[in-house]
Amino acid sequence: MKPLVYKKAKRVRHKAAPRHKMHVTKGDMVHVISGNDKGKRAQVLRVHPKTGRVTVEGVNVVKKHRRATQTTEAGIIEFPAPIHQSNVMLIDPKTGGPTRVRRRVDKDGTVERIAVKSGEPIPRTR
Repeated sequence: MKPLVYKKAKRVRHKAAPRHKMHVTKGDMVHVISGNDKGKRAQVLRVHPKTGRVTVEGVNVVKKHRRATQTTEAGIIEFPAPIHQSNVMLIDPKTGGPTRVRRRVDKDGTVERIAVKSGEPIPRTR
C-alpha cells in the first residue's frame, strides 16, 4: 500500500478589480435621478472607478458612531456615502438641465465630453 502524500495547495492570485469607465469626474455638477435624494443638484466630491460609484456633496448622508481615541472624541458624525454612477446625470452647460454624455476624440488624441441635449462640450474641472 502506498503512503499518503499531502500536496501543498497552489496559491490563487486574485485579479485586480476592473476599473469602470466613468462619465463624471471630480468637481462636476450632477443631478441625482433616483434614490432618496432624487432631484438634488450637487457637486461630485470623489470618484471611485474600481466600484463605479461617486460621492456627491449632501447626497446619501449617513451617520457613523465614532469611538473616542487619544486624539479625537466620541460622537456621531455625518458624511456623504457613495452612490452608483448610474444614479447621477451631468448638468448641461447650455440648458442647465440633466443630459447624457457622448465622447469625442480630437485629432490630437484628447477625449472631449459632449452633452447629448445641446451638443456643447462639457469642460473638465480639475
